[in-house]
Amino acid sequence: MDRLAPMRLYTLSKRHFVLVFVVFFICFGITVFIGIAGPKIIDESTFSGSKLMMSNNTSKTGPFQLKSPPLSTYNQQLWLTCLIQLIQVDSMDFHKEFDMSVEIKGIMQDASVMHIHDNVYNRSRLLHCGAICEEIIVVHLGYLNYTQYQINVNFEKLQTRKYEIKEVHFTWKTYNPSFSQVEIWFRFVFVVFTFMVTCLFAHSLRKFSMRDWGIEQKWMSVLLPLLLLYNDPFFPLSFLMNSWFPGMLDDLFQAIFLCALLLFWVCVYHGIRVQGERKCLTFYMPKLFIVGLLWLSAVTLGIWQTVNELHDPTYQFKVDTGNFQGMKVFFLIVVSLYILYLIFLIVRACSELKNMPYIDLRLKFLTALTFVVLVISIAILYLRFGAKVLQDNFVSELSTNYQNSAEFLSFYGLLNFYLYTLAFVYSPSKNARYDSELKDNPAFSMLNDSDDEVIYGSDYEEMPLQNGRAIKASTKYEDETDSD
Repeated sequence: MDRLAPMRLYTLSKRHFVLVFVVFFICFGITVFIGIAGPKIIDESTFSGSKLMMSNNTSKTGPFQLKSPPLSTYNQQLWLTCLIQLIQVDSMDFHKEFDMSVEIKGIMQDASVMHIHDNVYNRSRLLHCGAICEEIIVVHLGYLNYTQYQINVNFEKLQTRKYEIKEVHFTWKTYNPSFSQVEIWFRFVFVVFTFMVTCLFAHSLRKFSMRDWGIEQKWMSVLLPLLLLYNDPFFPLSFLMNSWFPGMLDDLFQAIFLCALLLFWVCVYHGIRVQGERKCLTFYMPKLFIVGLLWLSAVTLGIWQTVNELHDPTYQFKVDTGNFQGMKVFFLIVVSLYILYLIFLIVRACSELKNMPYIDLRLKFLTALTFVVLVISIAILYLRFGAKVLQDNFVSELSTNYQNSAEFLSFYGLLNFYLYTLAFVYSPSKNARYDSELKDNPAFSMLNDSDDEVIYGSDYEEMPLQNGRAIKASTKYEDETDSD
C-alpha cells in the first residue's frame, strides 16, 4: 500500500473547520461589498432617433446618423443598441422581420474620418414586442481603434399597417473607465495572491515525493497555476494595444480553468475510490472526453463570434447562425451528462467510503465547500440573467445588464477563495511527517476507535490526530505494564 503525504485537513478540530468556512465567507463578502460600492460597469448614452435623422428625411425608419461619445482604451468595447417604440392598440405579442443596413466610420484625433470597411453591412433582424419591444444590438466592436465612431443606420420593411412606429431610441454602451481601473487592480491583486499561494503550496510539499501525494494534492498543483491564468496576468495588454488578441486570450484562459475545475471534481470523487495506478485509458479518457466537449464547444463559439465580428461588427451568432440552436442543444446535453456522472460518483463514493475515517473526512469537506460555491454561483447567475439563464445566455459573455461591479467581482472572488481554501487544507502542516498507519487505501480503517475519536480525538480535541492516538496508545501500554 502507498503512503499518503499528510494533509492539514486531518489535524483540524471542529472549531477549526468552522473557522475555515467563516474566513471563506468573510473574504467573499468583502469582495461583494467592494463590488457593490464600486462603479457601474456600463456607461450609457441614449438618443431619440427623430433628432438623428439625416437632412430632408421624415421617415421613422431612417437613415439615422449617429456619432459615439469620445472613447479611450479604458472603454474597452462599444455597443450600439436600438429600442423601437410602437403605437399599439393591444398588448399582444408581435413579431416582425426587417432588414438593417449599417455603415461604420472611424474618427481620428485630428477629426479626419476613415471608412473602416468599404461596404455597407446588411443584416436581417427579428423584432419581438409584447408590452414593450426587445432591445436590438445594432453594432458591437470588441476593441477600439478610433477615438470616436460615426455610424449610419437604416431600417427597411419595418413599417406595418397594424402597428405604427412612434419613436426609435438609440443607446451607446461602453465600459465605464472607472470600472476598468477597478478591474485592473482586482486582477493584479488576485494574480499576486494566487502566485503566493501556489509557491507556498509547492514549498509545503517539497519534502514528499510526488508519487506519495494524494490525488487532491496532485490536482491542486495543476489548478493553482491555471488559476493564475484565469486571473490573466496579461490583461493590461488590452489597454496598451488595440487588438482582439488580449480579449481572446482572456476567454481562452477562463475556459481552460473552468473545464479543469470540472475535471478535478469527477477525477477526485472517482480517484479517491480507485487506489494504485489509475490507467489513462479507463480512468481519465471518459472524463476528458466529456469535459473536452464542453471546452471545445465554448472555445469554438467564442472564436467563431470574435472572428466574424472582426469582418462584420453587426454579426451575432445567436441571430445570424443557423446552427446555433443545434450547438446550444448539444452543449446542454453534454452538461446534463456531466452532472449525472458527477452525482453518480459522489453518491457511490459516499456510500462506499462512509466508514473510512480519514477518507470520509476528505469527502465531506470537499462536498460541503463545493456545494456552497455552486449554490452561490447559481444565485449570482439567477440575479444576473433571471429565468432566461438557459434561454438566451448559454454562452458566457459579458451582458450589458450589469448594474454594478458586485456581480462581476463576485465570480472572481468566489473561485479564487475556493482554491485558496482547498490549498490550505490539502497542504501539509509545518511539522508534518509520514504516519505509517495512514494509507491512501479505502480498505484501511481504525477499528479500535469511533469516527469522532479518530478525527477529533475525543478528550484530546485540540491535539493532532496522529499525536493524540499515539498518546492514548502509550497510556494504555503503561497501564498494562503497571498491572503486571
